[in-house]
Amino acid sequence: MRLLLYLVALGLAIHGLIHLMGFVAYWPLGKLAELPYKTTLLEGRWAVGHTGMRLFSLLWLAAAAGFVLAALGLLLSWDGWQALLLATTLLSLLVTVLDWAAAYRGAMIDVTILAALVIWPRLAAWFGG
Repeated sequence: MRLLLYLVALGLAIHGLIHLMGFVAYWPLGKLAELPYKTTLLEGRWAVGHTGMRLFSLLWLAAAAGFVLAALGLLLSWDGWQALLLATTLLSLLVTVLDWAAAYRGAMIDVTILAALVIWPRLAAWFGG
């Protein structure tokens, strides 16, 4: 069970660190081929301008921090890690849906995390954790 715990925490932290790409690309702090800078969301249907993209990039940053903190909380047996992970995953799902063409894989990971949150208590009970 301990190994599973470490693997899950590592996966959450990596997913969070990948969110930093959205922050870097949309602030913009750098150029990423996978996430070219733009001023629209929803496949060009919603023009948010430069300021809107900066706010959008902060949502990516918040998701990055939330996933890393949730991973640490899981490892440290913090009681609030699941609530933080749920809120962070919903935020992540929002930003990935708004940027679907570039981030649809992240949305699929978010849906998987949400499903895992539903079955985690059963898994932990089954393995005696």
